[in-house]
Amino acid sequence: MSKTMIEVNDVTMRFRMNNDKILSLKEFVTTAIRGKLNYNEFTALSHVSFEVKRGETLGLIGRNGAGKSTLLKIISGILKPTEGSIAVHGNVVPMLELGSGFDFDLTGKENIFLNGAILGYDEEFLKAKYDEIVDFSELGQFIDVPIRNYSSGMLARLAFSVAAIVKPEILIVDEILSVGDAAFQEKSHKRMMDLMGGGTTVLFVSHSLEQIREMCKRVVWLDQGQIKMIGDAEEVCGAYVL
Repeated sequence: MSKTMIEVNDVTMRFRMNNDKILSLKEFVTTAIRGKLNYNEFTALSHVSFEVKRGETLGLIGRNGAGKSTLLKIISGILKPTEGSIAVHGNVVPMLELGSGFDFDLTGKENIFLNGAILGYDEEFLKAKYDEIVDFSELGQFIDVPIRNYSSGMLARLAFSVAAIVKPEILIVDEILSVGDAAFQEKSHKRMMDLMGGGTTVLFVSHSLEQIREMCKRVVWLDQGQIKMIGDAEEVCGAYVL
């Protein structure tokens, strides 16, 4: 029986949103001291539960604002849920906001080592993988240029190349395959299929139902922070379109 890699147990996430139109920090502090701040509570996720087995690619679908990104951030350890619990068994590489682990004043080369360190890999390992990462990214001489000069496509190629070359146990992917030109998208797609075939557990978010159908056997459909449906990819995607 396959080992469970991700367990999401009755997770609820609420955010407090300030209701006052406060324009300055001073005004915020004085209002807070008086205890006069008004908050609206927004529930991004409500009682969400599911698990992902080793080597499985689970799709996550839902309209904008359904709670997908919040859920990915909780599983990645970026956010802590208001209620419920998350158990993750293995090292996680989250590919959520491209370049979020980068320093824009550093070169591409320096960022490979910085981002790799953030993902938990030592310098020796990254040195051994360096040429492979650069080759995959197709950045050539631009690898020695500060990444503030990169286009969004170049940044995406670098971020994907670092994350995908290290063979994580758990990969969390948010719309990553829609970046870069068509040739790089095809290469990224092939790399993802290789990772999945090699036993990597993948949580995959995409607005492309074609990609979801191709890459996932099982799908979770989130709607307004709740699981509307979970099951076979064809069945869930079919219901989602209706």
